[in-house]
Amino acid sequence: MKKVLIIANLFYASPRIPGLAKYLPEFGWQPIILTIPLGDDPDSRFGPPNDFRKYNRVIETYGYDSRKAVGSGARERFGRVKPILKFIYRRYSEIVHYPDKEKGWIPFAVDAGGELLKNEDVKAMLSSHSPATCHLVARKLKEKHKIPWVADFRDLWTQNHNYPYSALRKMLEKRLELKTLSTADALVTTSTFWAENLKMMHRKKAYTITNGFDPDMMKKDEVDLTSNFTITYTGQIYPRKQDPSRLLAALKDLISNGAIDPKDVEVRFYGPKNELLTKETESYGLSDVVKQYGMIPRETSFERQRESQVLLLLNWDDPKERGVYTGKIFEYLAAQRPILVTGGFGNDVVKELLDESTSGIYCSTIEEIKNSIRDLYTEYKLKGKVTYSGIIEKIEKYDYRQMARKFAGILDNLAEKGETRE
Repeated sequence: MKKVLIIANLFYASPRIPGLAKYLPEFGWQPIILTIPLGDDPDSRFGPPNDFRKYNRVIETYGYDSRKAVGSGARERFGRVKPILKFIYRRYSEIVHYPDKEKGWIPFAVDAGGELLKNEDVKAMLSSHSPATCHLVARKLKEKHKIPWVADFRDLWTQNHNYPYSALRKMLEKRLELKTLSTADALVTTSTFWAENLKMMHRKKAYTITNGFDPDMMKKDEVDLTSNFTITYTGQIYPRKQDPSRLLAALKDLISNGAIDPKDVEVRFYGPKNELLTKETESYGLSDVVKQYGMIPRETSFERQRESQVLLLLNWDDPKERGVYTGKIFEYLAAQRPILVTGGFGNDVVKELLDESTSGIYCSTIEEIKNSIRDLYTEYKLKGKVTYSGIIEKIEKYDYRQMARKFAGILDNLAEKGETRE
């Protein structure tokens, strides 16, 4: 079996990289993961599964601990800081954290990766962004050891529409990105839209390999659906990017008109508490219907999804994100419950995925949301549940096994070319 070195910060790169590592061996590649220290009890809400070390070869190197910056607590504290302090901190970060907070890991990772490449027959290397540090480590190892390198982008680098820094910083960092990726043998990202952006910027082929879900999730024993009409959302709500108010307005109108009984309905949000959602819920008089339950472990989150009558996806309300999937959509596919998508523009990749798999309903307007909820609720009242009609064969195209198959194809091709050059 051929060995591949995967360079990734698993507190950011999960679940994509753990999912890839799990299934790559089925296609002839044994992954070796180079990452930051995972600690004695990794937090399964953010990092890899707790048993990740048990089933994978993991090289953990010190240099920093970025987990303090991960999680709802840090986000909530940052949210209460005055705007002027946010501005000052952002300018400070532009200088001190260039290109990112993890840069202190580079020499440690390069030493550990270099030792591995010197002593073992590793056929290829894969690095996953973000953070950009992972690509910088890979470039240094590529220069010294001449090993085929695949650069994976879960998010774009300087082309990211959420790029937080100034135009000057972006100009400098764009040069760094071009220099760093100039020696990469292949680029991979999660959507065709992003792949085109990478191709235009770096003048080399970029492959599209979407995120996915663990096929083992679909094999779990069936769970009983909730007795009430539940609409469930799991994960963070991003301000100015995702808007729950359309759903609230639709529910308020349906309840006011007697189309649904509020005693039957519960809209459940699992994730970091959102103060704006609390205020909007109160303003619509829906506090008895809409509940926020806070953060829960990933496994519990999946259980809440599977037992729900309907799953809610708040689509991106930014036209720049029409070509972007959210990781949540793939989790929802694995849960095999009807998906209600609100927001967006109705002509993006999320709608295409729903249409292909017949796994849900896409609603861009309040009126469309009202009609869809009314129909779903009517079915619930008649049958005691909402029927799921997703096409399993279509959904299985997006599991981690298929993702690993595609990555393995790229790695096979690069390894073959590398051997030919030798």
